[in-house]
Amino acid sequence: MARSIMTAIAAKYGLLKGEKLYQVRARQTLPYLVRQAKAGQPIFYSDLGKELGYPNPRSFNFILGAIGNALQELSKQYDEEIPPIQCIVINKNNELPGEGVGWFIKRKDFSKITKAQQRVLIDAELAKIYTYSKWDWVLDRLHLEPLEYNLDLELEKARKIRGGGESEDHKRFKEWISQNPQAVKLKSTVQGRIEHKLVSGDCIDVLFIDALFQIAVEVKSKISKKEDILRGIFQCVKYKKLLEAEQIINNELPNSLVILALEGRLPEEFISVKNRLGVDVIDEIIVGAS
Repeated sequence: MARSIMTAIAAKYGLLKGEKLYQVRARQTLPYLVRQAKAGQPIFYSDLGKELGYPNPRSFNFILGAIGNALQELSKQYDEEIPPIQCIVINKNNELPGEGVGWFIKRKDFSKITKAQQRVLIDAELAKIYTYSKWDWVLDRLHLEPLEYNLDLELEKARKIRGGGESEDHKRFKEWISQNPQAVKLKSTVQGRIEHKLVSGDCIDVLFIDALFQIAVEVKSKISKKEDILRGIFQCVKYKKLLEAEQIINNELPNSLVILALEGRLPEEFISVKNRLGVDVIDEIIVGAS
């Protein structure tokens, strides 16, 4: 009986029965949002669109609206407070949700507060999303399945990589990136230094410093194998923690960005890895391009 009631509720808001494009995409999208919530990571509109194969990020307004409506009805039906998971999708330029803020504060009120206050408000909502423990239950109620991945083989290969001498391709790519910050979407005036050594003993391929903002770049050349690229994603996670630890000890605000720069293409099976870990990857960089 409860299942039939929920089918009617979900169908009303297009998560189960609707066949309009945005309704179909809402069913496809929600499991990805749940994945990000479990990982404790927001995701940019552009990254989510690329992973799902949706070329126009603006289409997410209808998709996220359908998800939000369905979750509201689910909350009422079961007297369960479900956080607005659609707020996990954020804009790249300001790292704030787009239409999502309207689910917990009136947009006109949101625009009146300072950016710092907006950030605090958003972070509080994200914390609720990350700590909510019943996302799989939500998917089940809506007849959807959580995403599953098996990267055991790739992870094991990455673990077995042994250090060796630096290749000429890696050296060339690293030096070129240090002199061409625009290749990783930084200002062309920012100065880069290669082989920046951290207190931990780790060495960052290229470090750019823009005032108190530090941008580390881990590079993988065109000859890098898939397992080396996977390891690079994990290295980026480590470098961000280490950079910000040093900033804290130096009485600075922890403020850093770590980028994985690839001369080749990011393997498709690693897109979910970089999104779950919140790593910025720029691939298919052409050395020598202006």
